[in-house]
Amino acid sequence: MPGEPFYATTPIFYVNDVPHIGHAYTEVAADALARWHRQAGDDTWLLTGTDEHGEKILRTAVANGTTPRAWADELVRTAWLPLLETVGVANDDFIRTTDERHERGVAAFIQKLYDDGHIYAGEYEGFYCVGCEEYKQRDELVLTDAGDYAGELVCAIHSRPVEILKEKNYFFRMSAFQSRLLELYETRPDFVQPESVRNEIVQFVRQGLSDLSITRTSFDWGIQVPWDPSHVVYVWFDALLNYITAVGYGVDDAKFARRWPAVHIVGKDIARFHAVIWPAMLMAAELEVPARVFGHGWLLVGGEKMSKSKLTGIAPGEITGTFGADAFRYYFLRAIAFGSDGSFSWEDLTARYNAELANGFGNLASRVLTMVQRYSDGTIPSPEGAAVGAAADADREVRDAERRATELADRAMERIAPHEALAAIWDLVDELNGYVQSQQPWALAKDPAQKARLDTVLFTASRGLGTLAVLLSPFLPTATERLWSALGAPGAVQEQDIRRAFEWIGDGPVRPLDPPLFPRVEAEAAVGA
Repeated sequence: MPGEPFYATTPIFYVNDVPHIGHAYTEVAADALARWHRQAGDDTWLLTGTDEHGEKILRTAVANGTTPRAWADELVRTAWLPLLETVGVANDDFIRTTDERHERGVAAFIQKLYDDGHIYAGEYEGFYCVGCEEYKQRDELVLTDAGDYAGELVCAIHSRPVEILKEKNYFFRMSAFQSRLLELYETRPDFVQPESVRNEIVQFVRQGLSDLSITRTSFDWGIQVPWDPSHVVYVWFDALLNYITAVGYGVDDAKFARRWPAVHIVGKDIARFHAVIWPAMLMAAELEVPARVFGHGWLLVGGEKMSKSKLTGIAPGEITGTFGADAFRYYFLRAIAFGSDGSFSWEDLTARYNAELANGFGNLASRVLTMVQRYSDGTIPSPEGAAVGAAADADREVRDAERRATELADRAMERIAPHEALAAIWDLVDELNGYVQSQQPWALAKDPAQKARLDTVLFTASRGLGTLAVLLSPFLPTATERLWSALGAPGAVQEQDIRRAFEWIGDGPVRPLDPPLFPRVEAEAAVGA
């Protein structure tokens, strides 16, 4: 029987350009969360995908001398699907808004809202940012006084001029859901996380909601409105629906009931769409709202948000080509408090990689496995040494550290705090390194009378290493699978119950790690450093 349902999603990403590490950051965070829940026995499903409609995609395709569909097909094939392999994402589904299943679901959803009186015809004029695919309020714009756009109103996010658009559109009566949204935030304080994003959302809704323009007539690259084909569905209204069209909305009721609602992992700049517009849409359709919306912080380069348009984008392959996918995943989930902005630098990446992965975890694994081979004929011994005093205390402290790391990491992942989970697990790495150094198995091996104690030390260190392999599997899937195999453990590490990681006891023959899990990287060899 499957465990508790856990459905996690990333945003679906615009295919106007290739992905940078900001996109990959969201992907690996959602993936680590999903992997953790899978290993906990939960009925887990991870969705990601691409957003392919809207004026921005149309303009990009035309500028490149092709059609929107051809442009999207090429970018998905050559950039967005390969990204998942580059950073080790194990998604269960990949949805494109040009998929027939999605377009059919959008048409059914918007028709229901229209039939139920939640949509009406009207006219709208306002400031429109093509980059955001969104009408902007005046306080969301900046009047520049320098550069190419001096004297113009520009989008505060893209730093590019907005356009004044006037269209006859269909509107969603979003204002009718203001009180219900505020009640949602009040009764479910963890619905929007972290607290800083929740406070912004609540303040925004309290100021009053306007009805939302949800169709366009100025271009035709989108899903046609069923009752009026001269209109296409607004790209955000279309895109948000991917979270339900991917799991059977309107087509497979059993699948939809099994999967929905979802935990949405998004960047904080699009949290408003997910925490205001999206639950209002679902309320109108008489569907359950999401389980949670987590708006993580931005990756900053040189003090600015990661952006292709500002030439601060870094391709994930620039990092994984030197450090590997596991190191990419570890660095961004450990170095940055999830929910806060974080600055990226090649120097910090290299320093953390060498200190924490190469010297800390990787060296520990190599030392323990080598000593088991050298001092115990390659077999993890049974604990035979009836230690007393300080030695017994040291053994118990490792055991306690294993349980503590397991429990604290699990609580952290429940809070969607991967940085805290990794910090708790790394306390065990440090504990084991200290244990090996204090017990000195290489010295014990020189004295035949200490054979029983040596066996206990090797057993304790090996058991701790196995616990680490299980706990780190969601974050370092490739390295931990290698370690699990080197420990002679049966099955696959990702099949182990992560909430009982501290119970693992190994007895299989071990083999050396060659090459080591994380070979050191010299600073001058780091790409971009």
